[in-house]
Amino acid sequence: AEGDLDFRGTLGVAKDAPVGFREIRLRFDLDTDADPDRLETLRTLTERYCVVYQTLRNSPPVVVNLLSTGG
Repeated sequence: AEGDLDFRGTLGVAKDAPVGFREIRLRFDLDTDADPDRLETLRTLTERYCVVYQTLRNSPPVVVNLLSTGG
């Protein structure tokens, strides 16, 4: 996995720079004699059932709660 991000946003040195990844690329290097059709089936099934991939592609709502226990 590799991706592109602008560290200026993450470090807070440029307010116009986005925080987070702009692109994420996944590459699988397989040592196999499988034919192209089987490899395509593997790719399709990996996309369908990979929890991390599906979470990134279909981001769920994120809830942030701040709790203060100080006085």
